[in-house]
Amino acid sequence: MTKMSRTPFTRIRFLGVAAYEVVTRDGRRVLLDPFLRGNPASPLTAEDFDQVDLIIVTHAASDHLGDTEILARRTGASVICGGEVKAFLTAQGIPSEQIRVTAWGMRLSVAGVEVQTIECRHCSHMTMPDGTFVSGIPLAYIVMLDDNVRLYHPGDTSLFSDMKLQGQLYRPTIGSIGIANPDGVSSPGPGEKLTSDMSPAEGVLASQWLGLRTVLPCHYTDPGNHQVEEFAKRIDQARSRGEAVPEAIVMRPGDWLEIDHRGAARISGAHRLRDLTS
Repeated sequence: MTKMSRTPFTRIRFLGVAAYEVVTRDGRRVLLDPFLRGNPASPLTAEDFDQVDLIIVTHAASDHLGDTEILARRTGASVICGGEVKAFLTAQGIPSEQIRVTAWGMRLSVAGVEVQTIECRHCSHMTMPDGTFVSGIPLAYIVMLDDNVRLYHPGDTSLFSDMKLQGQLYRPTIGSIGIANPDGVSSPGPGEKLTSDMSPAEGVLASQWLGLRTVLPCHYTDPGNHQVEEFAKRIDQARSRGEAVPEAIVMRPGDWLEIDHRGAARISGAHRLRDLTS
């Protein structure tokens, strides 16, 4: 890794759906669920990244595994993932020693970044290059970006009560919470998918149980998505009832969020939810 000089902020860029680029204060570049090709909202492609230190993958779904293979090959970045994702990547020629397999409860330090793997409630499966079907456990992470910046990234998860325990144990300060069905991303099958893995109401509750200071709703391509708007209203309603709720910030794909060493978020091209719905 070629380190940059230390900066005042940790920076997070939203790339659409559940894909994020993170640049730490000392210049480490981390990609989370790098779904770029096929993502109608992503402002970037894998070819835009020449230097990546770490790729973190929650599960094998195409809109989360995304461009991990291309990026790992192109940049030599280390990858943290589950066993089924490692099996796919090695079958595609990514060296085994470039990949760190993890499971719930494991705490890792990879490429100078500390990562706590925690439980989520979802599924993870895929078809291998030879046509066989594999499955594994989905993963959520808390990425320790600074002393007061702990990023919760679950990829996809439904609501479950142990989020309260995760909040007590690991004290995430900022988190991405999937509350929408992304427009323009294929979801084959009969009928209509009414909610994502969490409804907006459940997403508000998850952010409270986790004790987040800042919540980034995600799993959308368009910030005008009606489920994002409903999330905004429910955050405001909970606040008006005197409940403790995090500051909710919606990011347009390509927006950067800056977080100082105290954990305070400074909006840079992003917008508080209430600004979008007022």
